[in-house]
Amino acid sequence: MYKALLLALCLLLGSCGNVGVERYAQEQPKLDLMAFFSRPVQAWGMFQKRSGEVVKRFHVRIDSRREGEHLILEEHFLYSDGTRQERTWRLVPDGPGRWRGTAGDVIGEARGEVAGNALRWRYQLDLPVDGRSWQVDLDDWMYLMDNDTLINRSSMSKLGVEIGQITLFFRRLPEGTP
Repeated sequence: MYKALLLALCLLLGSCGNVGVERYAQEQPKLDLMAFFSRPVQAWGMFQKRSGEVVKRFHVRIDSRREGEHLILEEHFLYSDGTRQERTWRLVPDGPGRWRGTAGDVIGEARGEVAGNALRWRYQLDLPVDGRSWQVDLDDWMYLMDNDTLINRSSMSKLGVEIGQITLFFRRLPEGTP
């Protein structure tokens, strides 16, 4: 009896949150990563614990460039506690609607899928927490709202248990902004 109940619960939980990026294939405007990051971008975000408590806010300046087929994103973070962080992403197309990426604190390779106005980006991050290092899984969903605005919601988990969420708003800067 308990085994059947446990199995049913696992199947129910496993079926939650399995929306594929292809669900957004007809949504407009279409997200083109190379075009969106063709200008400098600023972003504002926050990290919330599972309870909903906001524990960190941040601002990000993103400078980008192309190196052949690679899209290089240099992220400069300033957190609400005054700390700073840098991350450089190297993204490369991996077939129609697919991307791969690496960064210094990303474990292995990030994988992304684009359809319509949406990007789903999944990867493992080596996250410093109180002097220790945690390997956490990120499941990012980005949605292009208009040509200059991208919204990102990320779920962060460890060992399959959500530990928090990140909400982030990206805004492209006007042409010619240094």
